[in-house]
Amino acid sequence: MTLEKMDAVEVFAAGEKGRGLRATKEMIAGEVVFAEPSFAAVVFDSLSQQVCHSCFRRQANLHRCAQCKFAHYCNRTCQRAAWEEHKQECAAIKNYGKVPNENIRLTARTLWRMQKDGGVVSDGQLTTLDLLEDHLSDMSPEDLKEVKMNVHNFLEFWPRGSRQVGVEYISHIFGVINCNGFTLSDQRGLQAVGVGLFPNLCLVNHDCWPNCTVILNHGKIELRALGKISEGEELTVSYVDFLNVSKDRRELLKQHYFFECLCKHCTEGIKDDLMTAVRETDGKKPSPELVKEVTDFSLHSLEKMEQARTEGNYNEVVRLCRECLEKQEPVLADTHLCLLRVLSTASEVLSYMQFFQEAAGCARRMVEGYTQLYHHHNAQLGMATMRAGVTHWHAGLIEIGHTMICKAYAILMITHGPYHPITKDLEAMRMQTEMELRLFKQNEYVYHSMREAALHNKDMGTVPEPLQKEIKEMLKSE
Repeated sequence: MTLEKMDAVEVFAAGEKGRGLRATKEMIAGEVVFAEPSFAAVVFDSLSQQVCHSCFRRQANLHRCAQCKFAHYCNRTCQRAAWEEHKQECAAIKNYGKVPNENIRLTARTLWRMQKDGGVVSDGQLTTLDLLEDHLSDMSPEDLKEVKMNVHNFLEFWPRGSRQVGVEYISHIFGVINCNGFTLSDQRGLQAVGVGLFPNLCLVNHDCWPNCTVILNHGKIELRALGKISEGEELTVSYVDFLNVSKDRRELLKQHYFFECLCKHCTEGIKDDLMTAVRETDGKKPSPELVKEVTDFSLHSLEKMEQARTEGNYNEVVRLCRECLEKQEPVLADTHLCLLRVLSTASEVLSYMQFFQEAAGCARRMVEGYTQLYHHHNAQLGMATMRAGVTHWHAGLIEIGHTMICKAYAILMITHGPYHPITKDLEAMRMQTEMELRLFKQNEYVYHSMREAALHNKDMGTVPEPLQKEIKEMLKSE
């Protein structure tokens, strides 16, 4: 039997949205509303050899399971920790002779967990997978066909020695995964590496401008408050990226989660005007025909950029970005989504190619646009600001770089918390850039000489002796 409430939250009837969670006490920005381990989780098929199947860390030289030769682990400690969940999967893979897809593996792990521990696996669990919506009746014929194929393959994979499960219930679990599976990120929060089921998180409803965010931290998801939350207020997260106009967000939500979003930002189209804004010159706007032409060109260019990026042709990506930005500049405003997407691609690829000055300019404009669109405590904004800060730092623009890193740190302290690995990395960067900024302000020439030596992997012996003494004296004064 599940609880109806725990320390900070309770289940309530949320009208047309079904059940939801609301706060039972007032909370402040950055406060952890609740933390929850996964009911079951798996690594993506495409990353099965690069990510640990226990702690979901991405790293090189993982140890392979000697039995199934599929699962990979950081070390023996991770392998032992995962064995309880992996042993049935391991035997099933050996018997089946191949590895099924991630949804089948997650369904199998979910059912093994339920057969071993029941539907409620912790004192704080507020719902069961049986009570979650599967939306099978809402799926398109193509999606239903995929579910049926997965069920067929699952039944071939499922060991005869395990307790047998009916087709209807297996289909329900696939439906639950389809609309409730939560993407897991790596240890730095930079890449999606797997998918898992978190029953309590499934009760948190959507809002395009939510009061909470979700982050994976040390193997558990944390629901964190983005600002002050009053007692009795519904807790919400965003299921989709806010950087889409309201019409597109609603279509995405309808397609993937089977509901019509009625949040204020969708019904009133808040910030749609900024996301589609055009550039005015001497009080005149470009013609609708020109705006459409540039927008269509941008969308086509973005597709070509993605293709070139996939092929590793980064020079072509840079060429396409520069060409596209040249066409966008006189027509699209700095908050237009097409311009921001090109700036994002340009800043990442230029930085990768070590064209840091140009990358910094693109990154700065991107963050300025994001700041006008995102919630000021949005995790995406924090990550983008961090990357922009690092790019400016690498470009030798220490003042702007340090300022951006400090802003990113303030955001991630709310969205990720002080103990998340990426926040700790940011804290180290903040301290390093603060020291460098002090050195820069005391003597720019000394700072740039020191930076130049570092960039070319030279030791301090290559810096003139008088400068070595001056640097040491400055560092002592810190």
